[in-house]
Amino acid sequence: MTMTTTIRIDGDLKARVAAAAERAGKTAHAFMLDAIARMVEQVELDEAFHRVADARWANLLATGTTVPWEDAKTWLAARARGERARRPVARKPTR
Repeated sequence: MTMTTTIRIDGDLKARVAAAAERAGKTAHAFMLDAIARMVEQVELDEAFHRVADARWANLLATGTTVPWEDAKTWLAARARGERARRPVARKPTR
């Protein structure tokens, strides 16, 4: 279902949107819809990232264990090169 929404923008921004839309080969309407959709997607991705981060932080607080960055970095680099690497083991941080 498509609904109509009205937005008020100042003249300068309206002109900038029109110019940017033209450069992108779109109507101003399509340009604004794309911009809104991208912003909504970014907010949703940010929220998902924060949920994962919060869960991982809670796990660290509950268990007291974590994977040291150097171990994680080595593992990630090996995986990026297509190598099979042993997954690093979580352990209590040293001071």
